[in-house]
Amino acid sequence: MKEKFYITTTIPYVNDQLHIGNTLEFIQADVLARYARAQGKEVFFLTGADEHGIKIARTAAAKGLTPQKFVDQNSRAAKNLKKPLNLSWDDFIRTTDKKRHWPGVFKIWGELKNSGDIYKKTYRGMYCSGCEAFLTDKDLIGGQCAIHKKEPELVEEENYFFRLSIYSKTLKDRIESGEFKIFPQERANEILTLIENGLEDVSFSRPKEKLSWGIPVPGDDSQIIYVWADALTNYISALGYGRDDKNFQKWWPADVQVLGKDVSRFHTAIWPAMLLSAKLPLPQKMFIHGHISINGQKISKSLGNVIYPQDLVKQYSTDAVRHYFLSEISPFGDGDFSLGRFKERYNADLAKGLGNFFSRVTTVARRFGKIKNNFSLTELFIEQKIKTIQKNVDRHLGEFRFNNALSEIWSLISLGDQYINGQKPWDESESEVKREKALFNLLMILNAVAVLLAPFLPETSKKITSSISLKGKMAKIKKISNLFPRLE
Repeated sequence: MKEKFYITTTIPYVNDQLHIGNTLEFIQADVLARYARAQGKEVFFLTGADEHGIKIARTAAAKGLTPQKFVDQNSRAAKNLKKPLNLSWDDFIRTTDKKRHWPGVFKIWGELKNSGDIYKKTYRGMYCSGCEAFLTDKDLIGGQCAIHKKEPELVEEENYFFRLSIYSKTLKDRIESGEFKIFPQERANEILTLIENGLEDVSFSRPKEKLSWGIPVPGDDSQIIYVWADALTNYISALGYGRDDKNFQKWWPADVQVLGKDVSRFHTAIWPAMLLSAKLPLPQKMFIHGHISINGQKISKSLGNVIYPQDLVKQYSTDAVRHYFLSEISPFGDGDFSLGRFKERYNADLAKGLGNFFSRVTTVARRFGKIKNNFSLTELFIEQKIKTIQKNVDRHLGEFRFNNALSEIWSLISLGDQYINGQKPWDESESEVKREKALFNLLMILNAVAVLLAPFLPETSKKITSSISLKGKMAKIKKISNLFPRLE
């Protein structure tokens, strides 16, 4: 049997069209999924849409739409990003799906209740509609939500609560032992500090008269399940939790869950505590990325700086967009997008770097016709370099360092440039044996680059491998258009 690999993204909250700030996570998870498939693993890659909550209901009403019609439109737009970004997810779960998602939500609610971790009380607190969450003084900066920069509403109501506080020690032990791994360590330290300061029980429902758009609490139609308790369950409901135990047991726990730093508290405290309460295994790894700004500013419609990924792809190509987000943006810290920097990286890495190397090698190889496919011609230092880079790429991807992995691949391109400059295979005064050996080794390098690039730039990898063939007795070269025309 194949080793399984289950990876998830967070499911974006579809109160608006997704922009490039939502794009990074999709691309990062796609690289990991493709890489696992290349290793021969059986992969299940999940994403979806978070469709409940006050913010959805209010925005839909402002647009004159029912909440369902509103989320139908936005979820369709989110799902349609799959093609332009060349994403390879296997499933797209929606939290309004009553057949696939709701049974899992009802089941986990029942398990939490059976564990004695759900109780009802009157609560008075500060509620941020942007976060869809109650906040404490520790969450505020100058009396405002640290994320949305607005004062929360003062709310008093009777809700169901989840006993998050009793799982503090268990969570701390699991994180410190490495059983529940959080990347990077900085984020692990943050949640450990939060735990040490004391986790508080959290509201898990709201009165129906204040929040009608959501999933009803089982056995109490007067209450609606808190949007985060509902949304977090998607990671197991999509697998069949509550309706298909065999498929759920096959895939859970998740091998990697990819998420942004703004939702790390929900995923590294509330979500694992829910799983512990339901007596389910915790995910193996949590990979937490930073945020993206545009020209140093927060992405905002009010600032007029929103950029949509499909627009970038249409103008510059899918792989150019994927390359920028994977090479320029830090995997763990915040990153910035600017069109000027995008074009600089495109020209330096793709047009002058990869594209130029590909063109030089294939042009010379076609000029001299067929080249013997003889691995005895392989230069030992080139073979060793390729193996070393493969190991380094393995290591970097294991630590979610996409930019470092790509740097390794580009070092192989640099080696190829140095080798072709030194060997000068275009020089007809050189012996045929020397020229053939040089061209074969250059094709070996180019083929290795294509294989290594496959998870990152799948279209480009496919173009390269379709252009060169190292099968049979002769290497064959087919002419194709420039990989990345230079941008002015």
